[in-house]
Amino acid sequence: MKRIGVLTSGGDAPGMNAAIRAVVRAGINLGMEVFGIFRGYEGLIDGDIKQLDWSSGGDILHRGGTILKTARSTRFMEKKWQQHALSILDAYGIEGLVVIGGEGSMRGAYELSQLGLPVVVLPGTIDNDMGYTDLTIGFDTAVNTTLSLIGNIRDTSSSHERTTIIEVMGRHCGDLALHAGIGGGADVIMVPEVPQDINEVCRKVLRGQASGKVHSIIVKAEGVELESAKLAEILEEMTGREARAVVLGYIQRGGSPTEADRRLASLSGAKAAELLYNDAGSRAVGVVNGEITAVDLEKAINMKREFDMDMYKLAGILS
Repeated sequence: MKRIGVLTSGGDAPGMNAAIRAVVRAGINLGMEVFGIFRGYEGLIDGDIKQLDWSSGGDILHRGGTILKTARSTRFMEKKWQQHALSILDAYGIEGLVVIGGEGSMRGAYELSQLGLPVVVLPGTIDNDMGYTDLTIGFDTAVNTTLSLIGNIRDTSSSHERTTIIEVMGRHCGDLALHAGIGGGADVIMVPEVPQDINEVCRKVLRGQASGKVHSIIVKAEGVELESAKLAEILEEMTGREARAVVLGYIQRGGSPTEADRRLASLSGAKAAELLYNDAGSRAVGVVNGEITAVDLEKAINMKREFDMDMYKLAGILS
């Protein structure tokens, strides 16, 4: 393979730029031409494509977000636009594609692969919700960002002797809440994978108050059905202590990637370029037990994320 493309799709994640840099430089080192596709699948449909050179990867390793920009494309869900996207790639002579993104991006990549285009997926999402890999690019940074914010909120929570519900991102996956909750010493961690008993949450807060704790921190994943503001109302009524809800939102997505995310992105990007160069077919690159792996794309898309119940139970014991 002599000419490949790279795009970022869906929500941005710290480390995407490091992955782009690795794809570009590893691809050029192998003798390939590398083209950047701007604004994800939407930009692919519109032909927003530019050849990238060695300097395109300069001064981006440490930057959050994505220099290729990103978007969600409703058009790309239709077969006619997928076919159109393939014709755009043909017009540029692009023989294979690297897609950096989450679950939805991987499904889009799979559709292109079904039309005959070799596609390699890199897991770029802070949610850590892709079943074929232990870690996704951006997750470590998001956890550390969330930990820092929990520390700031804890100071205020303690000063005002209140219960604070901190809602974190993650969609239907509770990994971000679990890891940040353990690292941040949360009294309660609420995730969508485990049915939540509001009475037990109240009891934990009351037990803390009885033991002399002047404040409580609850880390709650956004995928939990009970709204954070409603939970605050219930807790305030049941415990007699002021309760506030803080929704962290998109602030968790930004910032300079950690060393772990830069390394994962760099190794994964280089692996993607190598796979396309060697015509290895459509694959999903990830990390399992510390080793970079490449899984058949169709197999990867059907692998479900297993929630770590042992870690969740330990969090309950430690709190």
